[in-house]
This record gives sequence, structure tokens and C-alpha cells, in this order.
Amino acid sequence: MENIIPRWEWRTFGETFGESDDRFAALEPGGGQESDELYLLSPSTDENVKIRDLLMDIKTLEQVNPDGLEQWKPVMKGAFPLPAAEVKNVFNALGVAPPPLERADYTLEQFVTELVEPGQRLRVVKVHKRRTRYKIDGCMSEVTEVVADGRKIRTVAIESEDPAHVIATVRKFRLDRFQNVSYPRGLKQLVGMKS
Repeated sequence: MENIIPRWEWRTFGETFGESDDRFAALEPGGGQESDELYLLSPSTDENVKIRDLLMDIKTLEQVNPDGLEQWKPVMKGAFPLPAAEVKNVFNALGVAPPPLERADYTLEQFVTELVEPGQRLRVVKVHKRRTRYKIDGCMSEVTEVVADGRKIRTVAIESEDPAHVIATVRKFRLDRFQNVSYPRGLKQLVGMKS
């Protein structure tokens, strides 16, 4: 995962976003996507750890700037079956000591049933996303309907490698009235998991 420039992100969760919804509705969408993902949530950290299309995907929070924007850096995209060394990296990212690893590698089912579920230290959350994407002033944006373990919510995100573009777009769309909440924290709130 070399040569990746971390992106600055602003995201919020809610049912409606007032006039911000109207501003997005006036735009021409740049595409849409539906996906089913598994998020691994930890009580001790808010790193972004998810599984989509049989890929373990980890992003770490690098820094938060004075405007409250979060800079996230992809640090892993590993295919299942996942080698034991990479399994250790997943648990380390989640701030939890890995259980004893008795296999050289793990399928997705083995990873969840043998390593994650037995200790009950982590929570596996099934997430369905229906995204509508937009390109706004050099930023990637999305409005997403999320269903996490049967609970529904919406999320709006603005991201770019340039934090000045992100905060300008957030303000232009009047989203600065809402709190910036990362995916892991938003999902924890939705499913009632305490940090």
C-alpha cells in the first residue's frame, strides 16, 4: 500500500440533513453502488476495519486538523484466506491481543467463527450500503443509506486529499452544523456499542 496519499474526510450520520439534502438533490449524481460489508468494531479503538468482497480493508486515523477534519490512511487490503501474520495486524489495529493462531491462514468464515466471535471482545456488524456519489469542487462526496444489523440511518461524506477543499465544500453545503463522525464511531452509536 505504498504511494497512497491519505484523504481528509468529513462525515456525519442522521435521518435527514435539512437544506443540505436539497443541495444534494439538485446535483447530477456521478453514479451509485450497493455493497454488503462486515465491520469489526472494537471497544478500545475507532480504526476503520471492514471486510468487503472478501478483502480485509483497514484505514487508520492519521490526524485531525483544526477544522475537525480527519485524515484516514489505507494501511491494508488483504485477500482471504488471510495469512496468520496479517490476522495479527488486524487484531493489533483493533487494539486487541490476537487469540492463539493455529492455522497458516484463515478463510473469512474461520476468521469470524474461530477468532472474532469466541472472545466476544470485538463486534461484527453486518452493513448494507446504498451509495449515491457526487463530485463537488474537487471533492468526492456520497450520500449513503446504511442498514447495520437491521438498524437504518443515512450518512453524508465529503473527502479529498486537500483539506481546504473538504472544509469549503462542507460549509458550502451547510453540513458544518452537524458533527463529524467516522464510520466506526457512527456504527457504534447506531448499534449501541460503548467505546
